[in-house]
Formats: sequence, structure tokens, C-alpha cells
Amino acid sequence: MRAENLRITEIFHSLQGETSRIGLPTVFVRLTGCPLRCSWCDSAYAFSGGETMTLDAIVERVAGFGARHVCVTGGEPLAQKPVHALMTRLCDAGYSVSLETSGALPIDEVDPRVSRIVDVKAPGSGEVARNLWSNLDLLTDRDEIKFVLADRTDYDWARQVIAERGLTAIAPVLFSPVWDTLPPARLAEWVVADRLPVRMQVQLHKILWGEKPGV
Repeated sequence: MRAENLRITEIFHSLQGETSRIGLPTVFVRLTGCPLRCSWCDSAYAFSGGETMTLDAIVERVAGFGARHVCVTGGEPLAQKPVHALMTRLCDAGYSVSLETSGALPIDEVDPRVSRIVDVKAPGSGEVARNLWSNLDLLTDRDEIKFVLADRTDYDWARQVIAERGLTAIAPVLFSPVWDTLPPARLAEWVVADRLPVRMQVQLHKILWGEKPGV
């Protein structure tokens, strides 16, 4: 049987900087490649390059860190089909697995044990037309919906989408300010003023170590 391979940019151990798992020691498996080009992307270094690895080698590397939590991210991890087998392998091994995805590719084949963090692209990303809205119908309360917001226009758009689609009744909703573009305090003030039932978050790893790979 031919071994399944994935193109990997990096595998590293750090603290989760976002989502409801913020602060937890986590192994990050960052896959190479993404079909989107968001204006604020902070992982463009994962668009190309990387190392081809077998699933066995990836699982072995993950195990070496001795952590319970694993985050599969990118790039866009769902652009490589063998990622589904990898996530299942990780779940079978007893890890608590989360997936960070752009929301532009189908999530229906993702192992149900995986917590899916699905982006909804706001206008400021330049990729709003790529949102695959049918993904939202598949989410449960163990998944999370994430908006990365660059300005007040993005915020107002996100607020409208939440209301029209009843997103807070589907899964927890996360609001993140674009790093170095929208001051976190300003976004927080908007959320508080509008009494939005969302989780305001900042990127803890960047506060601790700055904007760079491997954190």
C-alpha cells in the first residue's frame, strides 16, 4: 500500500494563542499551501516550500512533544486530502485535535471528533466571495466560528451576518482584530457597546513572542 504524504511547513510546540483553547500547550502541524490570499494573512510563508512527510513521520514527530492538544493549521490544511487521514490518526491516538480552516473548502469529511475552527472571511480580507456558507450548517457547539476584522466596516458586516444567520445559536463566535491594523481595545469597545454574545480574542502568541514562525 502506498504511504500517504503531506507537505508540511512546520511542526512545533507552543501555547495556543486563540480560540477557547487559548493558553494550552499545543503541538501545531502547519500544512503548506493555500488557495486564498487574504490581505492580512500572517502565515504567507506557508504558501509554498515545506517538507514532504508521511503520516507516520508526522504522528511520530507530534508524539515527541508529549502534549495532549494538537492543532492542524496552514495555509489551508483541507487543500491536501490526506489531512483527513492524519486527523483521524491523531484522534485515534488520544489527542484533542482542532482544525483551523479558511471556510472556503468543504468540512463535511472532517472526523467528527475534531473541533473545527471555521473562518468567515470579512470584506477587508479581499476573499469574502470565497466563503462556503454551507459549511456553517454542519457545525455544532463543539466547533467555533471565527471572524478576523480589519475595521469598522468589517465589524458591521460581521454583526449583520451573525444576526441574519443566527450564528451564536450554532457555535461559539470569535472576533479577532487584524494585528497592527485594528486596535484591540477599539474592537472590544464595539463588542461591549453592542452587547454582542461573541468571544473577543487577541493572538496571545504574538503578544508573548511577536509575529514570527514557530510560535
